[in-house]
Formats: sequence, C-alpha cells, structure tokens
Amino acid sequence: GKKAGVVINPGTPVEVLDNLMDLADLVLVMSVNPGFGGQSFIPSQLDKIARIRSMITRSGRPIHLEVDGGVNAETARLCIEAGADVLVAGSATFKGGPDHYAANIAALKVAR
Repeated sequence: GKKAGVVINPGTPVEVLDNLMDLADLVLVMSVNPGFGGQSFIPSQLDKIARIRSMITRSGRPIHLEVDGGVNAETARLCIEAGADVLVAGSATFKGGPDHYAANIAALKVAR
C-alpha cells in the first residue's frame, strides 16, 4: 500500500523520468537547489513542471506533481498554472512571525 515518489533537482532533465513514469505515484520538482530554506524560486522550473504534467497526462496514471522551493503566493499560482497539484511552502508560510501565519496561508490558498 506504499506510494513511490521521484524527486528531480533544478539541473536534472525531465528525460530521467522516461523510464520511471510507470512506477511513480508522485513527481517532486525542486524549484531551488536543495540545502536551505528561503531561496528564490528558479523560474526555468515552470517549463519543467509543464513538461512533466504533459508526461503524466500521457501516462494515463494518477501521478501527483509536487513543487518545493521558493513557493509563495505569486509562484504558487504560476506552479498551478503550469500543472502542479501539490505545493510545499516553507518560508512563505512563516514570514513575519506568528501574527502573520494565517494571512500567509490564506494568500497561498487564493493562488489555487
């Protein structure tokens, strides 16, 4: 009953997924280079998200497309438009401290 996921970093070409689509339940696109929070979203990853969404559609499988890194209210909207259906927002959620958490989360929700 376990699910399998594949993660690709910004420098990884989408073609690495060609032989994995029949095995994956989730594809995670890192939209920053992994290592620390608060990095800026790498815009070139939007094309990668769209290309992977096409691959998922062609596969006919119910694969989730997740994006992690630099996700905020603005980039969340762009990721969803490109085809993502799962987003991870870290620093954007906590920006401004506890008094701002609810508003930050609400801003992310409006993006969908």
